[in-house]
Amino acid sequence: MIKIYILLLLVMLMWGMNLSALKVLVDAIDPVMLTGVRVFVAGVAVLAICKFMGILRLPLKHEWLIIIYISIFNVVLHHSFVAIGLNMTSGVNGALILGLMPLVTVMMTVVILRQKVSSLRTLGFLLGFAGIAVTTLTGEEGLAGISLGDFIVLLGVLVQGFSFVLISKLQPASDPRLITGYMFILGSIFVFLFSQTLGSDIAELGKLVDWHLGFVFLFSAVAATAFGHMSYNYAIRKVGPAESAVFINLNTLFAILGASLFLGDVITFYHLIGFMLILTGVFLGTGSLEHMLHKRKMKNV
Repeated sequence: MIKIYILLLLVMLMWGMNLSALKVLVDAIDPVMLTGVRVFVAGVAVLAICKFMGILRLPLKHEWLIIIYISIFNVVLHHSFVAIGLNMTSGVNGALILGLMPLVTVMMTVVILRQKVSSLRTLGFLLGFAGIAVTTLTGEEGLAGISLGDFIVLLGVLVQGFSFVLISKLQPASDPRLITGYMFILGSIFVFLFSQTLGSDIAELGKLVDWHLGFVFLFSAVAATAFGHMSYNYAIRKVGPAESAVFINLNTLFAILGASLFLGDVITFYHLIGFMLILTGVFLGTGSLEHMLHKRKMKNV
């Protein structure tokens, strides 16, 4: 169990630092085109790992339809919105908004799958969105301080939350790691073709030859995206979604620290208040507190 927790900690560190990596990359290369190439490389890496693990196979006919359906939201829309949004907002704001991911996923599960929600979870939803309000609506500029980038990153969170609900609802029979690889490859092709219709200059990819940008790109694609997603899915199977979700809070913390260290973003008092609200909201809204209380109660019985 300790090994799984260490693995989750490593994944959260990589995901948190990945936000700074993406910010550096989208400032140098067209965000939509970059997303297509980055996710494609991640997909190839995932399938290579699946081959090494002996679980690689071609999807069945009905599985392709599920992969296409989920790819639209989980890859095409989510990764494009996040990349575009990060190009228009600060790394700290992006980190805090992305921290809503588990909360939004649970909220959509309640609304779409009609799962019951407790008063503690309802409080978690309210606190989480209050954290976003504090982050984006306060400060010297007030309402004028809200950027279009903040809204676009939030859209990225919403569509990925919806994709997680689709995965739960459609219940693909394939190994989730294998499904992830095919989703990345298929979705990335659509994203790249879309970037070309927008007039993206493919020559910009030549910037990745630079050792600094090239290293950041490989870290984002192979380590954070490919290895990170596969490891997190594995951890969910071992310790359950509730305990895994608690670690998502560290993802937000590492992302904020990364934005401050590597991007020079200033962490304000309002960011700290927003982070605490989101942290508490995720802890309550995902049912993590209820899960821990239930486990303690069972031990005492």
